[in-house]
Amino acid sequence: MTGERGSAVLPAGRHTWLGLVAALAALVVVALAGLYADGSRPGALDRRIGAAEDAGPAWRDVALGVDFLGEPGGAALLVAAAAAGALVLRRPRAAVFVVLGPALAVLVTKLLKPLVGRTIHDGSLSFPSGHTAFLTAFALAVALLAAGRTGPGGTAGPALVLGAATAAGAAMGWAQVALGAHYPTDALGGWCTALAVTPATAWLLDRTADRLGRRPVEAPSPGRR
Repeated sequence: MTGERGSAVLPAGRHTWLGLVAALAALVVVALAGLYADGSRPGALDRRIGAAEDAGPAWRDVALGVDFLGEPGGAALLVAAAAAGALVLRRPRAAVFVVLGPALAVLVTKLLKPLVGRTIHDGSLSFPSGHTAFLTAFALAVALLAAGRTGPGGTAGPALVLGAATAAGAAMGWAQVALGAHYPTDALGGWCTALAVTPATAWLLDRTADRLGRRPVEAPSPGRR
């Protein structure tokens, strides 16, 4: 394995199943967006899962702690720590990925919100949840890098990556619903947005970096210094 290939954020063997996951997640986002476009009330699934007011004071404090991880300050701390760790391990491409992956996932939620037009409470745009997308994308990026470094075989790699993304998305999604910031299906949309965007980001980053790494250096023309 060459140094460039060894530094890939999306190792060989993970493209197919992650591509399928990303495609299915994108379809779910589109389906939910169509179902709840321009809505301002919880859907049947939202009502079934439960409303935010069910969370007691103690659980609300926990929810606020989780929510902080999706706020600018908390998100910056998480991303800075992960990027610094990647640089210590001499993996600059990984450092770029842990910044770019979550950032693009959040950007996509910001672009989708006015297009979908779903609102909650005072008219705040709610679909999909940016907080849920951020923490899911961050966990997915870190898990992808960990799986690529340790090289778990068989189903261990996909289990690690999807398990981390699901746990992070579930935790942040619960917090957003408990705090009344989002409907459950908004959180589901944020989770799926991250699952769709983050693998695509990894693929594009690898292709761009590999292409730049293979670009030939132009030799100086005769008589030129």
